[in-house]
Amino acid sequence: MYVHEYQQMRSAELIRRAEEERLAREVARGRRAGRREAAARTAESESHSSGSRRLRLTRTA
Repeated sequence: MYVHEYQQMRSAELIRRAEEERLAREVARGRRAGRREAAARTAESESHSSGSRRLRLTRTA
């Protein structure tokens, strides 16, 4: 009797833990996608900006 109940509790705990890990992976995946999107938008806006951000200084002799 006790073994069966213990097995059920253990199974429920493993299922809960797996669900939490799945949700954590999903959140991390969403964050990575958000960062990629933001980086792409930033790169896109910088590539179309006028002029260069880098100063072009002439070399002295």
